[in-house]
Amino acid sequence: MNPKERRAARHLRPNPDGPKPSRRTVEQVIDTALRVIAAEGYEALTMRRLATALDTGPASLYNHVVNKADLDELLIGRLCTELVLPEPDPAAWRKQIRGVCTQLRDQYLKYPGISRAVLAMAPTDLEIVRVSEGMLAILLAGGVVPQAAAWACDALLLYVAAYCLEVSIAEQRSAQDDGIWVRERDELLRRFAALPAETFPHTTRHAAEITAGEGHDRFDFTLALMIDGLAHR
Repeated sequence: MNPKERRAARHLRPNPDGPKPSRRTVEQVIDTALRVIAAEGYEALTMRRLATALDTGPASLYNHVVNKADLDELLIGRLCTELVLPEPDPAAWRKQIRGVCTQLRDQYLKYPGISRAVLAMAPTDLEIVRVSEGMLAILLAGGVVPQAAAWACDALLLYVAAYCLEVSIAEQRSAQDDGIWVRERDELLRRFAALPAETFPHTTRHAAEITAGEGHDRFDFTLALMIDGLAHR
């Protein structure tokens, strides 16, 4: 099979009577790509960089993946295999959907910048679809109407990806000597306090609230805001 046929085969239900495709080499490519990202960040991952890590030529990679977009989908699919999806419970659907999003967040943050790969992706990888199917099932069990549930899954996945990408970018910048102030609350408070109060009355008055939050406080707040909004629809 050529690379496109292999990609298509990965997205089909296995035929028990057909030949068993070898995944070993593809899995090796994924493992190596994730090691590169963990050490150097997603932006460092190119087909050439991956080929170097595999001690091969870039052309040989195309025997296993179609292109970078195909590799991206394989990477996100691998992360999705780590997610545990609960049996939908109408009485606990809000907690369950938060739990899935939190698991996905933690997977993304292991590999700096990798959530960029999922943006604008129209995935067919079975593991990615398994996660979206599980999220949809949870929302439907909670009484969310199908159209709202479908769009809510998209919105939640987009928020998780964007949040993780921002965290990765901020951590990269703060690692630079001239970028540390970007994340220091005291510096932000000092700058807000120096603003003219007559021009920025609310910013100066509520600077403490604007800069508040530790760890994933803002992530938890935003998820709750989105999920509670669904409950009220």
